[in-house]
Amino acid sequence: MRIRCKPWARPELEACPFFISDPKANKNHWNEVFNNGKPIWLELGCGKGGFASQAIIHWQDVNYIAIDIKNEMLVLAKRKIEQALKENNLTAEQVRVMIYNISYMAEAFGEQDAIDRIFINFCNPWNKSKHKKRRLTHSRQLIQYKPFLKGELWFKTDDDQLFEESLEYFEESGFEITYLTRDLHNSGFAENLETEHEKMFTEEGKNIKFLIAKVRT
Repeated sequence: MRIRCKPWARPELEACPFFISDPKANKNHWNEVFNNGKPIWLELGCGKGGFASQAIIHWQDVNYIAIDIKNEMLVLAKRKIEQALKENNLTAEQVRVMIYNISYMAEAFGEQDAIDRIFINFCNPWNKSKHKKRRLTHSRQLIQYKPFLKGELWFKTDDDQLFEESLEYFEESGFEITYLTRDLHNSGFAENLETEHEKMFTEEGKNIKFLIAKVRT
């Protein structure tokens, strides 16, 4: 679905105190951005912020960076995050949002950034053969995450083809799967936070696939 251009989106983001306007400038210095010694987690493709606005409340002992490629999406995520913070009487000290093309993650994050968790929730499956390299779980992407990922990658999708082919990507890219279920909601996994897409797909009768992976040592 094409997103209609919203000329006001970027100015609203630029006025936000927790918006990062130049992610590349922080490569190997993300710990200094937060300057609190807490772990840093990334959400790749945060969309409208349904997951991020829950995560910052559920996990308050981490620094959270929500990333999307579209101003029009990220501005909605920003608003949801602001509302969640207000409702829970919290500040945005441990939250950042930024516009970035995830295909070039290696230009914005380096080995010294020591990211403890990456979330990939319901990314575009790109199931046409000519488009598969665009997947956030494709081997060429996973290889980019490896230098700075010091903890776990959590991946959720409703798409069977994407999930099964991603298992191959993780294996060939030097990752170890530490948890896997093809029916998340009946798995007993306790730490799940539902996204907007997750609720929609579940109502359609689709099983949610989920895995946790880490770089193989």
